[in-house]
Amino acid sequence: MYLDGRGLSDDTMQAVAKEMNFSETTFVLPPETKGTDVRMRIFTPGAELPMAGHPVIGSTFALARSGVIEPGRKQYVFGLGIGPLSVALNWKGSDLQFAWMTQLKPVFGDPVADPARAAAALSLSAAAVTGTGKPVQTVSCGVPFLFVPLTTRRAVDSAALNRAEYDALVHGMSPRPNGVFLFSTEHSERATVYSRMFAPDLGLGEDPATGSASGPLGCYLVRHKIVKPDKAGAMVSLQGVKMGRPSHVHIAIGVHGSEISSVQVGGHSVLAGEGTLYV
Repeated sequence: MYLDGRGLSDDTMQAVAKEMNFSETTFVLPPETKGTDVRMRIFTPGAELPMAGHPVIGSTFALARSGVIEPGRKQYVFGLGIGPLSVALNWKGSDLQFAWMTQLKPVFGDPVADPARAAAALSLSAAAVTGTGKPVQTVSCGVPFLFVPLTTRRAVDSAALNRAEYDALVHGMSPRPNGVFLFSTEHSERATVYSRMFAPDLGLGEDPATGSASGPLGCYLVRHKIVKPDKAGAMVSLQGVKMGRPSHVHIAIGVHGSEISSVQVGGHSVLAGEGTLYV
């Protein structure tokens, strides 16, 4: 992330993100909306995003480390492309330990009529998808993703995106999903689901952690009774293992009666490096 993006044009921000070639690059700017602390813009190597989870959590930790967010503060509000987004902060002394971002309530698309097409888009057998008995479906909590349940963790690891089949699958979908999120609920003591995410339209071959997809993932799991309501507040998506970059994304879905009442995604991050970029 860049702590001060003032004076940078849209083209320069996009060029920096392309040069860095991270899943996302963030730029912090003065607040534009009442009730927000900063405006933050998020770019993949190929496009700007209205919201993304992983960079919100990571940027929160970077702002805390730099002193922009003072120790002990309970809440911080980012102005994003989807509007204000609140992050709850948990501290241990002066160190930020965990952050929970609040996402929008889910919007569910119609299930894909032929799930075998999703299998073809992932270079898998039809049975790897149809064997779950669950739908292939777009879900959005601010950013839409296409969710594809798979029978086993091995199927998740074996998947390889077939771009032609994928483009045919999502053609005509409105809104067009930002990526395809594949997962298995095969038993694991470490996580609720084992997952991967491909986003070719955004210039991402694969993303090691996708917070903006994790909120919708939790909603999908609750909606389709894969996770019971009494377990919905403590889910974990283990993502990025195939890439050698494992990430544990925490998900808390609030349920009131038969309705989803709240969506939160959280985690913590560590400093990997810092430096100066001349533009």
